[in-house]
Amino acid sequence: MSSRPGAAWPLVAVFTAGYLASYLLPTVVGRLSAHLGLSPAQAGLVGSALLLSSAGAGFALAGRVERFGARTPARAGLILAAVGYGCAALAGSVPLVVFGVMVGGFGSGTATAVAASGIAARRDPHRTSSLGLLTVSATAGVLYLTIPHLGGGHRLPFAAIALVALLVWPATARLDGARTAEETNSPITGRLPHRRSGLVLAGGMLVWSMAQNALWGVSSRIGLDQAGLSEVTVGAVFAAALGAGLLGVTGAGLLGARLGRAVPIGLGTVVIAASIVLSSSARDLGSFATGEIMWNTVYPVVLSYLIGLAASLDIRGRWAVLAGSASSIGVACGPLLGSVLSEEAGYPAMGLILGAATLLVAAPVTAVALHTGGRPLVPGSVRRRGGAPAALLAATTGGLSGAVPKLGSPEQAVTELRVRRRRLVRSAIRTAGPDGGSGQSNAYASTSAR
Repeated sequence: MSSRPGAAWPLVAVFTAGYLASYLLPTVVGRLSAHLGLSPAQAGLVGSALLLSSAGAGFALAGRVERFGARTPARAGLILAAVGYGCAALAGSVPLVVFGVMVGGFGSGTATAVAASGIAARRDPHRTSSLGLLTVSATAGVLYLTIPHLGGGHRLPFAAIALVALLVWPATARLDGARTAEETNSPITGRLPHRRSGLVLAGGMLVWSMAQNALWGVSSRIGLDQAGLSEVTVGAVFAAALGAGLLGVTGAGLLGARLGRAVPIGLGTVVIAASIVLSSSARDLGSFATGEIMWNTVYPVVLSYLIGLAASLDIRGRWAVLAGSASSIGVACGPLLGSVLSEEAGYPAMGLILGAATLLVAAPVTAVALHTGGRPLVPGSVRRRGGAPAALLAATTGGLSGAVPKLGSPEQAVTELRVRRRRLVRSAIRTAGPDGGSGQSNAYASTSAR
């Protein structure tokens, strides 16, 4: 959203505030079950209500952030998050907690939608999304180390999320405000591009996220009940796992697009499936820690590439928001699915089912990455769609690196007009020759080529 290339940190801050609730989901669900007298399935249902509300906010704002500007909806989302989670922290009855959770979830989804739209509009969305995942992983890791030592029942995790939302508030001053009518009527408008690829990606991310968060929602119960660990030990394992995730995201940011998107997404998803099976069958500290650390190392890496892939499908960020909202629905259904599967079939069988679902969704999502830009680009490489070098198309339309305008789209029309103008300029220069009229031709060229 920002026109300043260096102004990524406000988006990263808002991204962190929006994503933090889902990262703290295991401790939220575990404490609701332990301190409010809810069964694991009921606690998982409360977590699902939080994330469904977050997904609803994303669907409501898809394609509208550009119209309102980033600053106003970001501030509204942070206020709702602070008020909602604050009320959930102060409430002692289940209905009030659920109400606060849903209000806070809507605020988290609003903040996430603003961040996703802004990340999609940047020149390198993968690097910005990696930085956001790095920040939220570090924040969650610190909280996992401190919360078990502070007690506080169900109140402390909600209070921490509300506090982070308040701390992020000053960063919204650096976001864009509402746009004028002239700025809103940009040439990059019209129907949603890459519909088939976008729908496959959104559906794949829904199932992928559902499987991941089905495990994440019951991970604390696996450590406590099946592996026989204490809450402090489980918290330390989660902190170490999120620390490993920091290394994974850092590596993904450094790697960038050198391998394209298909290889990290496909190979990473296979590793995630194996990690799910290992973690869910753990009966001691070693196997539990290995599964959780391996899973948390690879999970944010693949997620960063999925976010970057969704962002590359539409520079206005609509697919980034829609795919992110579909992912939020999967995240929302995950805790309930994990609780039901673990109660009915046991943790090891749950892991096998979730691992199989993860492997099944790897193929279509990887195919989307290959079809829409999964192969690494080199300078001067030519994409068949449009027939022009990808670097030229990205430069002339202001698009993302590797995002090629669709045939017949407004972006391609603008590109063709600019290419034709440059050809006319070169033709005029050749006609004028080195002598007579060269000064006029060169002056025309210098103004037309801008």
